[in-house]
Amino acid sequence: MFKIAKASGAAPVMPGSLDADDDSELLRQFSISETWTGDFSSGVIRLKEWSALLHGLPTRECGLLGLMRCYDPKDHDRILQLLEEAATLSSSFCFSTTIVMANGYRQPLFCMGESNGHENAQSGGMLGVFVFPRSTVGSTTPLRRQ
Repeated sequence: MFKIAKASGAAPVMPGSLDADDDSELLRQFSISETWTGDFSSGVIRLKEWSALLHGLPTRECGLLGLMRCYDPKDHDRILQLLEEAATLSSSFCFSTTIVMANGYRQPLFCMGESNGHENAQSGGMLGVFVFPRSTVGSTTPLRRQ
């Protein structure tokens, strides 16, 4: 499903600011993105600062169910199935959902990642990236640059 959103003042597009040759700057213009890791031996998922904040977590480390508690409930089964499959077989995965924040705002989320190291349960894990679009869709709160 695609949604059209009005541009907001959160990250205004400036004339000449959309240089098609600078992918990283363009990505920062439209979103916040951060990497995350998951350790199979401990079950711990380690997030960066923005990801923990937007997931409503008090710390940067959590378990899978703690991470998913703020996701749109209708997506829980699908995401859990994807990540459980990735935990049993080296693979790539991706999903999108909406974080439902305590204040009622909704933040779109895209996740891409891969799992590896299943041969040695002591060193296997997941590596991924969360992408949080800077938009105002419905009751979504716009993300601001710091």
